[in-house]
Amino acid sequence: MINLELVTLSGVKLRTKVYEVKLPTPQGQIAVFENHAALVTLASPGVITVREQSNTPDDMQQNYAIDSGVIEIADNTVRVLVDEAEKDSEVSAKEAEEALARAKQLRAEAKDRTSLDKAQALVDRQASRLKIAELKRRNRR
Repeated sequence: MINLELVTLSGVKLRTKVYEVKLPTPQGQIAVFENHAALVTLASPGVITVREQSNTPDDMQQNYAIDSGVIEIADNTVRVLVDEAEKDSEVSAKEAEEALARAKQLRAEAKDRTSLDKAQALVDRQASRLKIAELKRRNRR
């Protein structure tokens, strides 16, 4: 088992022992199991997927939408530091769809590079929220 800590600006979002955690990085998704090599890398906006036990079925995994941040892996501990994180049960698919549409509109209306970068970050965030909401909906079936 590995220790997983998901820490946001508002505090510890999750601290638990897990069998596996999948993390979004700029190089792609990585899966971390017990005895993983030490690593410090960036976290990309995306979805963290948590498998609590080796026999946890795919449709019972927990999903978290995250912003970009930092990932530290050492001594069977995975620490993810991000501005915001939301669990799939906290996200409404309808609200996420509407927020994504608004973010895309902001991106289309951006007049300078700074506004475009902020709008793109918002689009990425809302796309992650929508993805975990859809995963939750699909897994309920």
